[in-house]
Amino acid sequence: MSTRLVVVSAGLSNPSSTRVLADLLTRQAVEALAAHDEVDVEVIELRPLARALADRLVTGFPADELARALDTVRSADALVAVTPVFSASYSGLFKMFFDVMEPGLLEGKPVLMGATAGTARHSLVLEHAMRPLFSYLRAVPVPTAVFAATEDFGSDAAGSLDARAERASRELASMLGATSRLAAEETPRDTFTDPVPFEEMLGRL
Repeated sequence: MSTRLVVVSAGLSNPSSTRVLADLLTRQAVEALAAHDEVDVEVIELRPLARALADRLVTGFPADELARALDTVRSADALVAVTPVFSASYSGLFKMFFDVMEPGLLEGKPVLMGATAGTARHSLVLEHAMRPLFSYLRAVPVPTAVFAATEDFGSDAAGSLDARAERASRELASMLGATSRLAAEETPRDTFTDPVPFEEMLGRL
C-alpha cells in the first residue's frame, strides 16, 4: 500500500517560483514519507485549467480535464498546495479550484501549505487566508506553512527555506501516520470472518 500525495500549484508563469516551491516541498515530503511507505506523486498545474474553471463556475459542469483533476484530489491521502500572492491573498485561480470542489472532498486530508511573493511582507497570507480556507473545507492544515519570497531562492537563504520545508514535511508525515493508525483502530471487526473467542466473551462478563 502506498501514500498518494497530490500537489496543487497555482503558478501563472512557466517556469514559476510557485512551482519551484511546490517541487521543493514535494521532494521533502516524499523523503519524509518514504521512511514509512511508498509514495505516489501527482501534480496538478492550475494554469492550464483556467478556462475550464471559469466555465465550471458559469455552467456548473466540469470539463473532462477539470473533472480528472478533482478526482485526483478526491483520491489523495494528502495535499501540497502552493499559491502566488496577489493583493495580500491567494490567487483567484487557486481559490477557484477549491471553490468548485464538492462539499466534503477535502475532509480529513492533511494539507501542506505554501505561498510565494516578491517580498516577505506577504508572509501572513498563510495564516490569515490559507489556513482559514482549508479549515473551512474541513481539511487538516499542517502546523508549519512555508512562505518563500524572491530572496529566499538565493544561495544565501536557501538553507533557511530548506529547513522550513523539511520541518513542514516531517509534520505532514507524522499527521499521515496518525491518520492511518486511527483508521485501523476504527475499522469495525467482522465477527463472521474474525469471530470473538468464547473465552474472550466470558472475560467481558
